[in-house]
Amino acid sequence: MLKFYYNPISPNARRVWITLLEKEIPFEPILMNLDGDQLKPDFLAINPFHHIPVVIDNGFRLVECLAILDYLEAKHPKPALLPQEPQALATVKMVQMLTANELFPQVISLICESENSPQFAKAKQHIDTVLKFFTELLGNSPYFGSEQLTLADIVAGNAVLSLPNLGFTLDDYPEINKWSQRLMQRPVWQKTKLSDEDFAQFKRRVRVLVKLRRREFSRGKTAK
Repeated sequence: MLKFYYNPISPNARRVWITLLEKEIPFEPILMNLDGDQLKPDFLAINPFHHIPVVIDNGFRLVECLAILDYLEAKHPKPALLPQEPQALATVKMVQMLTANELFPQVISLICESENSPQFAKAKQHIDTVLKFFTELLGNSPYFGSEQLTLADIVAGNAVLSLPNLGFTLDDYPEINKWSQRLMQRPVWQKTKLSDEDFAQFKRRVRVLVKLRRREFSRGKTAK
């Protein structure tokens, strides 16, 4: 049986979790305590980059969220989460990449920066640009690139649904708001929804990681 190393507070792990459940793929969940499990020798032997999610399927090891999603889609094509039509497929891939490169870094800024800081204001402006572009891509479809749920919805949904909890309302983006509500009506999304306590833990962990990275960056500059 497929083994799935995860923690629900990890957005990337939750994307894989949702995909496994939406496709009804049997799996063995292995819950990781992110206060140290990812640094233990047994796990480092599986993933030397000490990140989750990790999937092991009949001895085949996979790291990196988007690679895992593509693998699951290829091996378990029903129900399909990728459209076949070229433009629709390109839309799905575009939304996935925009979420990773343009949206999620701004989510991190909303968590880590002071609300009165220029960085916070810049993050909100950038999110506004992304959501307006997403509105264009969504068009009149219920989901990105399809009449059915796609991997784009799973990837983007995890980021967009966190915004109201960070003080960024979706009221100014009615189509995105309706889309997000549509996602949350799905049983799998209800099952995988973070509790308030889990979301608070996610924010604390993000702040710690960002602080550590800034400290390492500062030390690197000093060393030069």
